[in-house]
Amino acid sequence: MEEIQSQSDNYRSSSSSASSPASRVPSSNFFYLRKPGSLRQPISFEDSPEWDDTDIDVRVEEGGDSINVATTPASPSLSKLNSGSLPSPRLPEGVVIPRKIAGASVAWKDLTVTIKGKRKYSDKVIKSSTGYALPGTMTVIMGPAKSGKSTLLRAIAGRLHPSARMYGEVFVNGVKSQMPYGSYGYVERETTLIGSLTVREFLYYSALLQLPGFFCQKKSVVEDAIHAMSLGDHANKLIGGHCYMKGLPSGERRLVSIARELVMRPRILFIDEPLYHLDSVSALLMMVTLKRLASTGYTLMLTIYQSSTEVFGLFDRICLLSNGNTLFFGETLACLQHFSNAGFPCPIMQSPSDHFLRAINTDFDRIIAMCKNWQDDNGDFSSVNMDTAVAIRTLEATYKSSADAAAVETMILKLTEKEGPALKSKGKASNATRIAVLTWRSLLVVSREWKYYWLHLILYMLLTLCIGTVFSGLGHSLSSVVTRVAAIFVFVSFCSLISIARVPALINEIKIYACEESNQHSNTLVFLLAQLLSSIPFLFLISISSSLVFYFLVGLEDQFSLLMYFVLNFFMTLLLNEGIMLVVATLWQDVFGSVLTLLCVHVVMMLSAGYFRVRNALPGPVWMYPMSYIAFHTYSIQGLLENEYLGTSFAVGQVRTISGFQALQSVYNISPDISSKWKNLLVLFLMAIGYRIVVFILLCFFMGRKLSLLKSFKCNRDTTDSS
Repeated sequence: MEEIQSQSDNYRSSSSSASSPASRVPSSNFFYLRKPGSLRQPISFEDSPEWDDTDIDVRVEEGGDSINVATTPASPSLSKLNSGSLPSPRLPEGVVIPRKIAGASVAWKDLTVTIKGKRKYSDKVIKSSTGYALPGTMTVIMGPAKSGKSTLLRAIAGRLHPSARMYGEVFVNGVKSQMPYGSYGYVERETTLIGSLTVREFLYYSALLQLPGFFCQKKSVVEDAIHAMSLGDHANKLIGGHCYMKGLPSGERRLVSIARELVMRPRILFIDEPLYHLDSVSALLMMVTLKRLASTGYTLMLTIYQSSTEVFGLFDRICLLSNGNTLFFGETLACLQHFSNAGFPCPIMQSPSDHFLRAINTDFDRIIAMCKNWQDDNGDFSSVNMDTAVAIRTLEATYKSSADAAAVETMILKLTEKEGPALKSKGKASNATRIAVLTWRSLLVVSREWKYYWLHLILYMLLTLCIGTVFSGLGHSLSSVVTRVAAIFVFVSFCSLISIARVPALINEIKIYACEESNQHSNTLVFLLAQLLSSIPFLFLISISSSLVFYFLVGLEDQFSLLMYFVLNFFMTLLLNEGIMLVVATLWQDVFGSVLTLLCVHVVMMLSAGYFRVRNALPGPVWMYPMSYIAFHTYSIQGLLENEYLGTSFAVGQVRTISGFQALQSVYNISPDISSKWKNLLVLFLMAIGYRIVVFILLCFFMGRKLSLLKSFKCNRDTTDSS
């Protein structure tokens, strides 16, 4: 205790010097605080209250639904703040006030989350957290990196990964139960949007995926979500832009991801890091929009790493975490008083959130070690002389014995003693509707994504034109057989290789699926069927255009039935190849790794396809079995050669003739059966279906964990996430 008192006195002296009257300078209104029950009011540096001389009384009003904070300031400035005489911050012009929503109260008691091996010193990511969120308010979970913010948010929302274990109780409207579908919305820190759609189109397709009912009803829901997020000026703009137009800024993109959840009109909205990658102006606009949204009745719960002073003043309640420990829960004004009572008053010239993180972030210990014997031009670093571990223990001990903690317990009892109306699950769109919506949406994306689709088609045409001109004018003599086999092999192999350029588009589709599946807007079967249906027109367009160019330039057999088989065979090859790309992209979730793997797979398949060495002569253990049977090139080239040569004959001299099968004996192994080309086509079709079944298994069972880990460690790498 002597160590804690010494450190607290040291920190108090440094903070008091910074907040002394001599050091104050006039400034414009910058800091928003709230008189309980009223809107925020701005105060200036000159009017900042002396927290050391202010007593705070936290009490629960009878018949009310919130905790009021009554302050008794020693200076008249705080009385001026609470009088409501100063103007409140103005909302953006042209804002349409959305309709009222009946929110729901959320309370959690003694919530503990453990993840095996998450930390070296403890498996407990969250330790006995208690708090609540009320309708019409904005509750913020704040803390440094790896403090457990996202884990706590996921635990309350019931979205913890199966590897995590939760202990404690979560109540919604006084009922201890899971939140049903449609009653809440959850927005990840980073969500994948479809850049080739406008904001209105994106939200409309999201509404079709989520909601049952008629189309006209969903249009009104979409318009309400657009107005609620102040996206009216951007409704008809492409999210990602195109070559002649920039896409939406990061702030508006974040608003679109939130609006997607609003189309369900949930009663509770969880948002992980809404200010991620936003500048100060965009962050303030975001929080003002969310504050206005909360005023319509929504229950908002957010996680925030750091905020400006203006943004901090918009919070209703704050839950402060450090290493999974709750250091404070209550009103934002009371949080400043709590730090002052613990011996760490906030300096006048410092943002409250910066001050909180400075006091509880253990990473500052490294700065202390670096600056221990270092002085700058203004003297020593007196503001970083505090040991953060001591500060954390002091703040935690002070909070547990404070009136704030007692008030929270009282409110929890009040919220849970009587059960309120249970949240009901909202209806979902049928799987057939979702397949149709996703298929149509993907077709629209294909028509607009020139980089991944139309440019791809042009590259196919150029490649087949090059191959066709190189192998043109072969004739139909016996001497042209070897060269014709080479032409078909090059056509199938190189066109399959160039299709790898679609990997980024496929990875983006998988990410969109992962985002929609996590919020139950779609499922694996719907995604795969819609992806298959939407890719068929594009692949057929490529196959028929490329086949026509190659077929007539090389001069293959001039029969319509043979040409149609050639087109169908090449179409099945492309469809199968896309299945292989889906498998690899699902496993890697990375463009570089997927492309490198696919290149290796294609090279190995080309080597074992029977062109460089006939299949019967390949080494048995690996190349003959199983590689030559796995390689789709084998069946595609076999079918095309059988289509071209079975039933034909070549003259040898003036008397003798040989069949097309005999002419190919020493060049490529084919079957003499006239129906074998259809068997090869069937094998290609079954392999295309088989690879998609593998994708289904990966997404259903194995990728559930991998996608969650990717969200946890890539999208939420500066917070401890439960996935």
